[in-house]
Amino acid sequence: MTEQLFAQAVAGAVPSSELGRVLCHEHVVLRTPGFAESYPWTYPRREVIDRCVDALTELLDNGISTIVDNTTIDLGRDVDLLAEVSQRSGIAIIAATGCHLVAPRFVFNRDPDAYAELLVRDLTEGVAATGIRAGVIKCATGDDGVTSVNETILRACARAHLATGAPISTHSHAADRNGLEQLRIFVEEGVDPSRVLIGHSGDTEDFDYLHTLADFGAYLGADRFGGNVWCSEDTRVKIVAELCRAGRADRVMLAHDTNVWSEKEPPGWREVHRPQWHYRHILSDVVPELRSLGVVQADIDQMLIANPAGFFPFLRQQTGHN
Repeated sequence: MTEQLFAQAVAGAVPSSELGRVLCHEHVVLRTPGFAESYPWTYPRREVIDRCVDALTELLDNGISTIVDNTTIDLGRDVDLLAEVSQRSGIAIIAATGCHLVAPRFVFNRDPDAYAELLVRDLTEGVAATGIRAGVIKCATGDDGVTSVNETILRACARAHLATGAPISTHSHAADRNGLEQLRIFVEEGVDPSRVLIGHSGDTEDFDYLHTLADFGAYLGADRFGGNVWCSEDTRVKIVAELCRAGRADRVMLAHDTNVWSEKEPPGWREVHRPQWHYRHILSDVVPELRSLGVVQADIDQMLIANPAGFFPFLRQQTGHN
């Protein structure tokens, strides 16, 4: 018998060989939990779903097969919406369990195992009563560093990973090098660093930091293209090109950290302030810029196809004969 690996998408398991080009850190819809329930006219959900379907259908037509939606409960995660958008657009969407920077009150006076149990449930049984399973564990450390509550969350995520095999994708503050603190805690819990993607690593030109993360075996998220904040777009491209020149393409994954709809943005705001911040930007603009800096197609495929194919699958199935 041979073993085949699958990633868990909202529509079901996807063989690693079928993930195609993957954007490793995106969002579809971003909301404040409870806000639209109090002010329902602020969130035209059916209209938003149609917009998401149009955007992701266009993305699929442009060559991306899978996106990882790192929207957690404190960012308004809606797995029913993701499932409908995936089904109608044809694009695979991997949903997240865990939390972003707003720690659930649940974790404050409990040990990591209590929270890990909830994460495992999302990964193995499904979110709430939907039956839709998460496929990645999300956690975040902000510019305030690893607080005691944040450490509880990081250790819970590590334990959920060890119980399920699901990969861990983080939000980090690269200027403070706190991806190293995240890795330290994960390793203390027994996590293999190669099962960790340190998000927003592409925000810094501190190559000593980036090479140290890669030396541990972690993946580096160059995942804020088009956002026009944190560092310039030219700088982001040069960071990735330099990592590729240093032989680190096998440790880098690409994305935008963008969305189709966010309650933060009034109509027309993005077109004025962040016109490149859309899902197509990497293939349309960033890849040609990388090529102009000498990055070869094999490295581009490594970052968009091979690395995600090795990182996101965690479900195992025996196939064939001995």
